[in-house]
Amino acid sequence: MSEPTVADTRRLNSKPQDLTDAYGPPSNFLEIDVYDPQTIGVGRNRFTTYEVRMRTNLPIFKLKESCVRRRYSDFEWLKNELERDSKIVVPPLPGKALKRQLPFRGDEGIFEESFIEERRVGLEQFINRIAGHPLAQNERCLHMFLQEESTDRNYIPGKMLQQD
Repeated sequence: MSEPTVADTRRLNSKPQDLTDAYGPPSNFLEIDVYDPQTIGVGRNRFTTYEVRMRTNLPIFKLKESCVRRRYSDFEWLKNELERDSKIVVPPLPGKALKRQLPFRGDEGIFEESFIEERRVGLEQFINRIAGHPLAQNERCLHMFLQEESTDRNYIPGKMLQQD
C-alpha cells in the first residue's frame, strides 16, 4: 500500500514590497468613468448623453486617454456588436424602462434625475465589465466606442492589432 500524498503547503518565497512598488503606477490599468449626464432636445426628440472617459496604459489601446459622449443606444450598439462578433459572454445593460416612457405620467419618466443616475451607474458597470475582459479588448467596436468621437455603424468588425 502506498503512502497517501500530502499537498505541499509551504509559502512561496516573495520579495518584500518597497515604497516604489506600493505607491508607484500600476503595471497595467484601465479606468473608465461614465459621468456628466446631459439631457438634450424636447418632446420625442429628447435624449440623455453621458460622458465616457477612459485612461489606460494597456498597449492595445491607441490613445492612452480619451473622452467621448455616448447615449444609451450607443451602449446597445456595442452590446449587439460584441454578441454578434466575439466569443465573450456580454453582461446585460440596465433596462430600457419602457413603463417610464409612457405618455401622461405625473413625473419626468426616463428624464427624472434619480433614474438618470441609476442608469449612469449601470452603464458604468457594464462598460467596465466588458472593457476589463481580455478578449473584448481586442475588438474594434470597443475601441471605436471608447476612443472615437462617433461610432461608424458601417465599420468592418474585426480584431485590433497590438500597438507599439
